[in-house]
Amino acid sequence: MTATDDPNAWIPQALSEARFGKYLDAHGGDVDAAFHMYVWTVSVGGAFYPLLHFAEITLRNALHSALVAEFGREDWWTVAPLTDYSQNLVKKAQEKISGSATPPNPNQVVAKLTLGFWVSLLSDTYDRALWVPALHRAFPGYKGRRDRLHAELEALRDLRNRVMHFSPLKGRDLRADHAAIYRLYGYLSAGLSAAMRKIDQVPNVLWQR
Repeated sequence: MTATDDPNAWIPQALSEARFGKYLDAHGGDVDAAFHMYVWTVSVGGAFYPLLHFAEITLRNALHSALVAEFGREDWWTVAPLTDYSQNLVKKAQEKISGSATPPNPNQVVAKLTLGFWVSLLSDTYDRALWVPALHRAFPGYKGRRDRLHAELEALRDLRNRVMHFSPLKGRDLRADHAAIYRLYGYLSAGLSAAMRKIDQVPNVLWQR
């Protein structure tokens, strides 16, 4: 059989060797098995997407509201004791919308700040500066330590990045990831979990595997 006769020849070409190669390596070079896993990864990512979307949006809005209340202004980042790294992320967010005719308003900046930025506000660096006086109030359903919550959010951020970039999910406990998202819902909002259960397709996709 020549390369042109191979029905799977299009796969690495269409998906790129760099992207599909990760799946090939995970399946010992078996193109059929690797492609099946690629398709399943896209499917499970699609199922996780709405859950991650609501987790990210709710998290950032909760943190933003807590910081507005603490500093008394919508653009709290102008007075909050942020590190140079965090200030640079704010600057990048502002630059993304600097092409508009009017200066960016706080809501636009909040929408452009990355999940990494928001998660970093729960790190050791901000324990006394932000967590103790303000950010713990963003999680009315959470009574544990800040460092444990930060670790949970970092794991969520890693899952979100893998899903958004269609990266291999091999080695992840996706059922544990699924449960972790619902724990976060419980920390943030009393009604969020019930609403998400109504649209959640993750258990079905995991069963199909």
